Amino acid sequence: MSFPGGPTGAWLTIHAGDEVPVDLSRVPAREAAERELSKPMYHENDPNLLERALDRFWEWLSGVLDSAAGASPGGPLGLVVIALVVVALIAGLWWRLGTPNRAAAVGGALFHHRTLSAAEHRAAAEAAAATGRWNQAVQERMRAIVRSLEERALLEPRPGRTADEAAGEAGVPMPGHAEALCAAARTFDDVTYGGRTADRQAYARLRDLDVELVRTRPDPTTTERGAPT
Repeated sequence: MSFPGGPTGAWLTIHAGDEVPVDLSRVPAREAAERELSKPMYHENDPNLLERALDRFWEWLSGVLDSAAGASPGGPLGLVVIALVVVALIAGLWWRLGTPNRAAAVGGALFHHRTLSAAEHRAAAEAAAATGRWNQAVQERMRAIVRSLEERALLEPRPGRTADEAAGEAGVPMPGHAEALCAAARTFDDVTYGGRTADRQAYARLRDLDVELVRTRPDPTTTERGAPT
């Protein structure tokens, strides 16, 4: 076989028995290589999608940390110190505020199905306080406060009422204690639904409020049910 070749246009003769490489153009050669490399046998050990995603994530995180270390005072050591300070602040807030589930749980009924008098709730509160069970003491004293107002016809007995609702309604006939009632309701919610732990001082505030409410005459401008005239 003869082909034109060489810079002078001379003809190149190739005999049938000669072994010469096939000269392909760039595009067909690339396509042929891609088809060959796309065969499964070449990808048996490739990382899966999750592994590739994790690799990208760690590359991104490494870049972020490198940038932060370069910008923070003291370089990598300064970044570690800053991270420890942030962790300490978060731990301190967690310890101070308790488990952050109060917002999702607030709204439960103040009373259980069993009906007790204010005196019975006070007795239960004092018994719990005597043994250092401050959470239970706070709960029972708040129930005593609300039950006492119901017994005095300053609140209408209503099943399912929450501590916040009771405090808001009781603030109408007892405006001088409205703020303290709301604070007592928050304390009740914190220890009942928010994972907080009460102490002697928390119980003492509710006990003193209970005593003050018993001694206080309702606002004469309100009705016996606590609604404005």
